[in-house]
Amino acid sequence: MYNNNLAYNAYAQNNIGVESPEKLIQMMYEGVLRFNMQAKRSINDGDIERRTYWINRSNAVISELINILDYNQGDISQYLAGLYQHQLHLLLEANIHNDSTKLDEVNQVMKGLLEAWRESTNVAEQL
Repeated sequence: MYNNNLAYNAYAQNNIGVESPEKLIQMMYEGVLRFNMQAKRSINDGDIERRTYWINRSNAVISELINILDYNQGDISQYLAGLYQHQLHLLLEANIHNDSTKLDEVNQVMKGLLEAWRESTNVAEQL
C-alpha cells in the first residue's frame, strides 16, 4: 500500500509558499485532473507503466483528501468520504481494465468539486 501522506508531502515540498489550506485543497483537485490527463494519454499510447504511475498519483491525492476530512463539519464530510472512495474505485477499474472512460468519470466529479471549492472559498474570502 502507498503512503497516504505522499500527496500532501509532495505538494507541501513543492509549494512552500502556499497561502492557505484552502489553496492546498484546490491544488490537490487540480493535481488529480492533471494526473488523470496523463494517465489517459498513457492509455491511448499503450504505455501500461506510465498509466499505472499516473493513476497511482491520483490515488495518493484522493486518499489524502479522505485523510484530511474534518468529520466535525457534519454530514458533508461523510458525503465526501463516500464520494472520494467511489473515485478510488473508478481509478482502480481504469487501471485494471485500461479504461479511459473511468478516468473521464473521475474528472467530471473532480471538476465539479473544484468549481464548488473555488466558489465556496471565494465567498469566504469576501466575508
